[in-house]
Amino acid sequence: MRTNLLGRNGSRYASAILLTVVLVVYLLNASWLARAPTGAPSLLAHRGVHQLYDRAGLSRDACTATRMLPSTNPYLENTIPSMAASFALGADILELDIHPTTDRDFAVFHDWTLDCRTNGHGVTREHSMNDLKALDIGWSYTSDGGKTFPFRGKGVGMIPSLIEVLRRFPQHRFLLNFKSRWPGEADLLLGYLSERDVDIARQIMVYGDARPVDRWRQLTGRGAAFSMASVKACTVGYLELGWSTVVPEACRGGVIGVPIAWRHVFWGWPNRFLERMRKAGTEVILFGNVQGENGAPGITDPKDLIGVPPGFGGIVWADSIERIGPAWRSRFDASQGTPTPHVPNLQHGQEVRP
Repeated sequence: MRTNLLGRNGSRYASAILLTVVLVVYLLNASWLARAPTGAPSLLAHRGVHQLYDRAGLSRDACTATRMLPSTNPYLENTIPSMAASFALGADILELDIHPTTDRDFAVFHDWTLDCRTNGHGVTREHSMNDLKALDIGWSYTSDGGKTFPFRGKGVGMIPSLIEVLRRFPQHRFLLNFKSRWPGEADLLLGYLSERDVDIARQIMVYGDARPVDRWRQLTGRGAAFSMASVKACTVGYLELGWSTVVPEACRGGVIGVPIAWRHVFWGWPNRFLERMRKAGTEVILFGNVQGENGAPGITDPKDLIGVPPGFGGIVWADSIERIGPAWRSRFDASQGTPTPHVPNLQHGQEVRP
């Protein structure tokens, strides 16, 4: 009998301790006990307005131009018209892909090589800016297996230089993607921007492989730089330790990525979580739903915008700015009681020219 009593008492004590621990963890991470954030998000357009493509079975080296879905707009990514349309649709930040050229310029173009999209050949950075300007970047786009090429002949001269972009849109911010793993690319970029009097702190963010990103941070001392490795380290670290209120060192002055569908698994979401990130100097980026290795990193469905909490002051990463921009603006203006501004018509023949 005494053994049974001890057993029952021990179970009660264990249950009481467990309940206490759960209650303490809950209170430490209770969103309602933290002050609601105040701020407004920045909408980041990944690729800008561009041609969507079939992602089914997509390999890392697949040519997306030949996997184009039936076109719904007249824009090619990383071009001045696409950028103008993206900003008109509500983008605050635009993601660009950059390559140093043989004549000490920087070209804005997505691919490591020219063969997929253009009528050129070889590694992009092994060409001069003048050579790149002579190419047709719409050459290979097809949605019917090569029967038709709707953009062929329309993309000649449309690879812009980075300074051309920055001077065309001086009031906007850009996230520049280092396409290589070479640390020295950070030195080249900093020299290029400094020589041209670009306001780096106001206009430039960078991301890519850890090597050039870490070199950039070493050179500039600025935190507007991240790699996928650093985002993963911060995100995983917080999921492991956040219950205890600890913000990992990997997050401090860095970036944390929050998939919109998984936001509730982040300790303290939203108020307590955002308060911790603010105090740690951590930029919060809301991504789209995870769809496997080749899933879209950005938000593509306007319905997902309901997951952006009031007062969120981080970055919303959008993969379909033509859908997300107007939807976000309508939602924001409705909450403010102001009219929705005009947005451009993206049907063919309505192209926004630089």
